[in-house]
Order: sequence, then structure tokens, then C-alpha cells
Amino acid sequence: MIADIVSRLTEEDAEVIQLMGDGVDPHLYKPTRDDMIRLTNADIVFYNGLMLEGKMQELLARDSASQKFVAVTKDIPQQNLLGGEKHADPHVWMDVRLWKIALSTITEELCRELPQHTDKIRDRFKKLDIDFDALHSYGLMAIESIPKDQRILVTSHDAFQYFGKAYGLEVQAIQGISTESEAGLQRINEVVDLIVTRKIPAVFVESSVPRDTIEAVVQGANARGHKIEIGAELFSDALGASGTYEGTYPGMLDHNFTSVTRGLGGNAPPQGMNQRLSKRE
Repeated sequence: MIADIVSRLTEEDAEVIQLMGDGVDPHLYKPTRDDMIRLTNADIVFYNGLMLEGKMQELLARDSASQKFVAVTKDIPQQNLLGGEKHADPHVWMDVRLWKIALSTITEELCRELPQHTDKIRDRFKKLDIDFDALHSYGLMAIESIPKDQRILVTSHDAFQYFGKAYGLEVQAIQGISTESEAGLQRINEVVDLIVTRKIPAVFVESSVPRDTIEAVVQGANARGHKIEIGAELFSDALGASGTYEGTYPGMLDHNFTSVTRGLGGNAPPQGMNQRLSKRE
């Protein structure tokens, strides 16, 4: 999500190296020797800043005093963060309004680093800012079309709280904020009870998280006579495949908005707000 913004703001004016590729879970990612060399040689390094990159935290904390290491969430007001001051939920990109703040932060840092390209970077920012506003509006409209008693999003791990708060969904996750934690049998049973009691029509897996816990929940609901579907795979901690619309930040959220809306009984175009999503049934 960060690399996508940086690439869009710089285009041909900078070389952007993304350490974590398609489908990689940042909570579990460990830097390789080559990564260490890239970080050392980079002119500027952008990272989340809310302990998303758990296995890299020691490295990032050690070098955070360096001006070239930039936490893209540093300008998001504390009151807008979820999960507490010490362990804030890092999944802020799920709320487009908060990711717009990160967009502004990245823009200012790039202008400082690349003063010769400031005008072009700011022009690109303006276009992205407009696109983000349209994306946010689409999310609000799509989710609002879901029947009120079905606005419950059940996912593998707790990456969608900002998404739920911003767009009007109750979010129930099987695992915690970090994918390092494992879902216990008690939590799985609690989610099954919720699904059966409130007759939730679909649950969702995530592209960067194993399906085991969601499948256990589905089996539990089926055993109690409530047939439930696994909806389209959502993007949480990683974008879609490189070179696709879903492999961009707007495409990622367009896919999530559209998939959740259609899975829970709302109305959204099959190919999303821009008619660019991959073909689906």
C-alpha cells in the first residue's frame, strides 16, 4: 500500500523498491540480507510505523532517528487510531480518510527529498487526492446498501476495524490484530454462535492469511444447520497481484468494498466503482 503511493507520486522520477511482494504478510516478514543492503543504500525508507512490520521492529526502531526512515502514519492524530496508544492498530489504510493523511505525509517527504520534482509530485498528489475521495464515497454508498441486520463482517484476523468504523460495519475477527496469534477453540465457537444466531450469509478469507480458521467456522455453522458461504477473498495486509487493478491501493479497496457488499446482500456493480475489477460471477 505504501509502495503503490510512492510509485504513483514519483513515477519515472525515482526508483521505488518494494521489499514485501504480492500476498506477503508484513506481521511475519523477516528482512533478508539483501533487504538490509537495500535499506542501507536507500535515500529514503517509508514504513508503516505502528508495529505492522513486527519482525523488523528492532531494525526500524534502531534507525528511526535517521531522517531517511519515515513512518507514514506519523501525522495521523492519536484520537483517530484504534487499539490503544501503546499498541495502536496499524491497518489504517482500511479507512481512506486516514490513508489520505499518509498520502500527504509521503508527498511532503518526497518533495523534501526530490526538490527538483516538487511541482510534478504535487500535481500527482492532487489527482490521487481526488481519486481517494471518490473511493471513500463509493465505499460509503456500497456498504449502506447492505440490509442493516446483515452489516456484520466476519474475517480471519482483526485487520478490518478501521474499515468497519469508517463504513458502518460490525467487524468480528477470529484472530487478533497480528497474524502471529492463533485463534482458540473458544473464539471459533463464539463466532459460530454469532453467525447462527444472526443468520450471517457470508464470511471472508484474506489473501495473506491461511484459510484454516474460516473453514473451521463454516464447518461449525453448517453442523448447526446454518448454511454459510465463504465470500470473495479480501485484501488486508497485502495488495493483489502486481500489474492488476487489484494490485493498486484503489483497486484493493474497490475490491473489498464490492466483495463485502455483494457477499452480505447489498448492491454493488460486479466489476466495482470503475468497472475495472477482475471478472466474477
